[in-house]
Amino acid sequence: MKLLLDSFWRAGAYCLHPKVIALSLLPLLIGVALTLGLGWFYWEAAVAGVRATLEGWSLVDAGLTWAESLMGSSFRSVLAPLIVVALAAPVIVVLSVLLVAWLMTPAIVNLVAMRRFPALQRKQGAGWFTSISWSLICTVLALLALVISVPLWFIPPLVLVVPPLIWGWLNYRVMSFDVLAAHASAEERRTLIHQHRAQLLGIGVVSGYLGAAPSLLWAASALTLVFAPLLIVVSVWLYTLVFGFSALWFTHYALSALAVQRGQADLVDREPAGGQRAGNGEVIDLLPATSSTPSSAAPPPAAAPALPPPIA
Repeated sequence: MKLLLDSFWRAGAYCLHPKVIALSLLPLLIGVALTLGLGWFYWEAAVAGVRATLEGWSLVDAGLTWAESLMGSSFRSVLAPLIVVALAAPVIVVLSVLLVAWLMTPAIVNLVAMRRFPALQRKQGAGWFTSISWSLICTVLALLALVISVPLWFIPPLVLVVPPLIWGWLNYRVMSFDVLAAHASAEERRTLIHQHRAQLLGIGVVSGYLGAAPSLLWAASALTLVFAPLLIVVSVWLYTLVFGFSALWFTHYALSALAVQRGQADLVDREPAGGQRAGNGEVIDLLPATSSTPSSAAPPPAAAPALPPPIA
């Protein structure tokens, strides 16, 4: 628990680091561009398609008519956009996770390693292609789990449990692999993930619940649909920020656990005496070089001169 909390507050502090803020802009720009582009070309067609599908089913149409009598005539016009948003939200979340994993996580791992783990050996247990393949496989499995669990979403308690658990599992599988890819060997990675499975899954689940926060923007009011383009940008930014924090949390925890596993816990955050770590992770010695015989030692005091003998 101590390591879990220590890595949590360190991840929060690192979110304010200028380099982390700059790294978050690239996934944000790509995600916003893709989301706005798809919304610009397909929003009206998607809403019209959902509305036509709902009205094409006689049973659903009867239910909508009954709901309009209770909630007002605007219910039918609001329902279709809400369904489109509900279907688009998982896609935005998956896109944010993948962008953070591919663009931010390697740079975040390097930043944390240089500042906290300069002595931790990099064994290159997995390459770039392996990480991408692993992320895609886990993402497909998570999407399948979401589709299968859709009927459970209509049960009020489960809708607050099932999706965050699935996102937490996705975070746990993707982030744990990526943050250890460079430093741990394949055997070390499997051992560490097995020994710390509960803690890593807990980090993923907490991040999954934090990732559900942007959805509250859409649930606040039906009037938010008027500001859909702006809210899409804000949602992508929040998703990027949450998963960037998640990557930092996983990095601090996993690299600390790896140092303990290798018996190098005493080297974490330790600098040589008289040394100061530079911004690039190097250690600069501030003390001058000294030889084996100190040159600054004071010379021995001279012997007092002998006094002449007394006169008889």
